[in-house]
Amino acid sequence: MTLIPTLTESVSRARTDLRMGLPVVIDGWLVAAAETVSQDRLSQMQALGPALVVLTRWRAETLKAMVYDGDLARIVVPPEADRAWLRAMADPVGDLMTPLKGPFRLARGGDTLPHRAAIALAKSAELLPAVLMVSLDQPSPALTQLPAEALMTQLATEAQLAPVAAARLPLLAAENSRLHIFRPDDGAAEHYAVEIGTPARDKPVLARLHSACFTGDVLGSLKCDCGPQLHAALNAMGSAGEGVLLYLNQEGRGIGLANKMRAYALQGQGFDTVEANHRLGFEDDERDFRIGAGILREMGFHAVRLMTNNPKKVAMLESQGLTVAKRVPLITPRNRHNTGYLDVKAAKSGHLL
Repeated sequence: MTLIPTLTESVSRARTDLRMGLPVVIDGWLVAAAETVSQDRLSQMQALGPALVVLTRWRAETLKAMVYDGDLARIVVPPEADRAWLRAMADPVGDLMTPLKGPFRLARGGDTLPHRAAIALAKSAELLPAVLMVSLDQPSPALTQLPAEALMTQLATEAQLAPVAAARLPLLAAENSRLHIFRPDDGAAEHYAVEIGTPARDKPVLARLHSACFTGDVLGSLKCDCGPQLHAALNAMGSAGEGVLLYLNQEGRGIGLANKMRAYALQGQGFDTVEANHRLGFEDDERDFRIGAGILREMGFHAVRLMTNNPKKVAMLESQGLTVAKRVPLITPRNRHNTGYLDVKAAKSGHLL
């Protein structure tokens, strides 16, 4: 029946379930997000059998838990553990106050694909990469069911973007501008393209891939250079009379605004940007810049003069078949609040600053 959800639709539904604290089922494992599961549901899951809290290696190493499974650790949940214990395992904000949370008993051996799929699903929902898992003896048809291997394939697949709407939008930087809205087919956030002037499709267009930054772009945060870079790029395109700025909804290097604020709280404890991401359980950068390449192709562009200080963006676009005719540096003034952040971007992320 065509009314039955496809895998893509089931994955989108599962993201929402986890965010609301509702478990899903992956290859016979009951899975709940550590940060959203209620005490009642935690107790119900524990009653079904031995429970595990699954963490990425970054979070496990911070907790001094042995990592036997390469990129993740499976820690046996003590019978007396409550929601506060589970949250403390997932969220590092209180680590410095209670640094010793062990000793831990870890699961070893066996198939870890469902556990990896569960972590990947939590990340895609912009939740902390920490999940509670219990093996089910019998099916639970009322919950969203996902096969682990197909889930991993789906999450790694590039989303297809379709144009939804476009209209003229005069900007301070350029009155002759249009805003295009693109919707991915995987149920994730929409992305935007600001087209200034009428750039030729057969020549390299002045372009920027700009990741959303609510704090910098909207509030004028001094902790980063995002707001100044956004406006500098728009002004440069306005002066040139043409260009395209892609505004990608991948806040906080792809971890979401809530986790970005958690990272900021950790930075307040003395950790740098990369260290904070690792303590939360994330990689340095969780963004998917294939989205930007897809939008450029959809708009008919095949070559760009890319405004960026990040060589990885150049390599990504080229790997997706686009020609980067030139890298255009985008250097903005420093201030006393973002100097350390910029130094880390240069030293650990390879930005050319």
